[in-house]
Amino acid sequence: MNYGYFDGENKEYVITKPNTPAPWANYLGSPEYGAIISNNAGGYSFVKSGANGRIIRYRFNAINMDQPGRYIYLRDNDNGDYWSGSWQPVGKPLDKYENQCHHGTAYTNIKSKYTNIKAETLYYVPLDKTYEVWRVKVTNEDTKVRNLSLYGYVEFSNENNYEQDSVNLQYTQYITKTYFRNNKIIQTINENVKQSVNGSTGKERFFGVAGAEVAAYEGDRDTFVGEYRNYSNPIAVESGKCQKVLNYNTNSCGALQIDITLNPGETKELAFVLGAHNDDASSKILASYEDLSQVEKELQELKDYWHGKLNNFQINTPDENFNHMINTWNSYQCFITFVWSRAASFQYCGLRNGYGFRDTVQDIQGIIHLAPELALEKIKFMISGQVDNGGGLPLVKFDHNPGHEMTPDDPAYTYDRYRADDALWLFPTILKYINETGNDDFLDEVIPFANKGEATVYEHLKRAINFSMERQGNNGMPAGLHADWNDCLRMGAKGESTFVAFQLYYAMAILKNIATDKKDDAYVAYLDEKLAELKETMQTKCWEGDQFIRGIREDGIVVGSKNDPEANLWLNPQSWAVISGCADKEQCEKALDKVYERLNTPYGAVLLDPPYKDHAFDGALMLLFNPSTKENGGIFSQSQGWIILAEALMGRGNKAFEYYRECSPAEMNDNAEVRKLEPYAHGQFIEAKESPFQGRAHVHWLTGTASTVMVGCVEGILGMRPTVDGLNISPSVPSDWKEFSIFKSFRGKKLNILVKNPDGKEGGVRELIVNGEKVEGSFLPVSMLKEENEIIATM
Repeated sequence: MNYGYFDGENKEYVITKPNTPAPWANYLGSPEYGAIISNNAGGYSFVKSGANGRIIRYRFNAINMDQPGRYIYLRDNDNGDYWSGSWQPVGKPLDKYENQCHHGTAYTNIKSKYTNIKAETLYYVPLDKTYEVWRVKVTNEDTKVRNLSLYGYVEFSNENNYEQDSVNLQYTQYITKTYFRNNKIIQTINENVKQSVNGSTGKERFFGVAGAEVAAYEGDRDTFVGEYRNYSNPIAVESGKCQKVLNYNTNSCGALQIDITLNPGETKELAFVLGAHNDDASSKILASYEDLSQVEKELQELKDYWHGKLNNFQINTPDENFNHMINTWNSYQCFITFVWSRAASFQYCGLRNGYGFRDTVQDIQGIIHLAPELALEKIKFMISGQVDNGGGLPLVKFDHNPGHEMTPDDPAYTYDRYRADDALWLFPTILKYINETGNDDFLDEVIPFANKGEATVYEHLKRAINFSMERQGNNGMPAGLHADWNDCLRMGAKGESTFVAFQLYYAMAILKNIATDKKDDAYVAYLDEKLAELKETMQTKCWEGDQFIRGIREDGIVVGSKNDPEANLWLNPQSWAVISGCADKEQCEKALDKVYERLNTPYGAVLLDPPYKDHAFDGALMLLFNPSTKENGGIFSQSQGWIILAEALMGRGNKAFEYYRECSPAEMNDNAEVRKLEPYAHGQFIEAKESPFQGRAHVHWLTGTASTVMVGCVEGILGMRPTVDGLNISPSVPSDWKEFSIFKSFRGKKLNILVKNPDGKEGGVRELIVNGEKVEGSFLPVSMLKEENEIIATM
């Protein structure tokens, strides 16, 4: 079933049926003030942290799905009928109630029409501001005068900390009050505390309105909703009158009633504003919206900012869904994961109060071609999360203090132990940044370590290699430590991971090229020796004729051997054998062929097969999951980006694009009842063949899939592979693509690239014509570029 469509011109996804199979969400704001909102206005807001800065409540995994949120109620005061600006929470019959939700880049606009009253609510966080705005327009399309009441509503949390607000009720019920002042509800928390008491100080939030006078209000949730009622039928709306009751020792809310009379054809407009500011500051904020034209200016600022980033890379291919994802939605999701890592969604409750090292360093890769300046800022931040022994802090806190952090080596450290792969992600990320920008001077920049000392970026990379070298198993491969990329795989202190071994090989190959440029001859010789040793080990210990194993436990037992009764073929070693450059061409082809034969499904390649049921070892924690779920043989979406890239690097464009289409959310736009999640955002995993719900996706938005699929598409399928000296143009596309175009902003220059494929090739470019000048092969030197360039690439 189809619930909406892509609007490429406006870079929006338009939801036309509000009864979506799951809440379909969008993100608003910045790291300073964030918000997530669904197509039915459900969701929550927070300052800096979804866990420790929560402003309004949201009930995760509740039966009444997707509540509460940011609600607009409307009531006809002549007949007592009432409804909501979003379909929910009132939920009027859809044969009488019209609704559209326009999710855009950092804004959401929900439109409705019921009994000839049209309502439109635009939700957004102004650029670089720490509050949110809900601009409401109400239009009378009837032939008679309509007397209405409009209610704006939020349910405040009673405590900034989400968990405490939910469970510590003997405390949180008794620390808040609400006041009505100057057209707004003010909520105070620990109002009596002027200085820190047990780590707490007084806090204030507000919910106010500009452009209209408040007729009545509620600051007490239970009074607004009423006894034995819910958000679909609050007594204040049903009766038509808020009682002006304020919270004292119960649950706080902000409810503002505005009474309006509309003549036929008349529109009235107002703006609700929500944030964590005190009375004086919030009054100034509300005053800035006395002229409501400010809203359109701020909306345009948001569009200019985000579209400016997205427009740095645009494509026009024969596949419209591919265009929508690359031009807007996959790109925008990359920015969202870049900003919030795994902090706050409808599955992540905000309790991870920082950036996972390996997650964020990978997330950066997805925006390097769009916003290298933002990528550089975050790269520096994450490098400062590296310990001086070369490993990465498992979690880099939002308030990270380089040079002064505890590490997993400290007894008092309370987070996870070292993971084997963390610091190795720095290599491809830093390489992609340098190649995109040409800024190889970055390697000489001095950045502190997390715990003590500082070093150049080049030295940081050397320490990362040394970390792996000092933590190896009996066969000379990297130990898996607390976990390698797969958090469910523990092979013991000396257990070895082929996935990390391929990563290490790739990292050493990258660093060897850097060391060669720096004429660090002794280190080049060292890396040559270690590369040869590791390659020999991989060939003799890990290759089984047509596949690579997953690892070797510390007791010497192989994991992922073709002879195992379960989990006898794993996806990631096969794709990373190609990406790392460690395997030869014949091995790559055999391994990829076996993946396609054994692991591929209509929704992507499963992580391993068969799933563990009866033959798991102690460290195979994925056994905890149902078969074909998450790491236990599910389609782990992040890994799809790597198999796409691997096939593309081998020039197998048909297979690369087939894998892309299988995992692409947009391809499920007409089967949304199967996928459940948004058709414009990747999820963490998809249930596979042993599930009765094969194709159902889970854990939306905040996933490394956004980045890996973007890299697989941009560098792999579309073949945009920068180097310090220029750009390799080497697409791997479906053989029936006869022509497509790419716009790329590169080193401040504009590249208009037309790719022609008259012979139906899957990969490779034989010649370029650059501004009328013929170039043999696929490499475009920077020296040939003008301010604007016309490039024809022939496959």
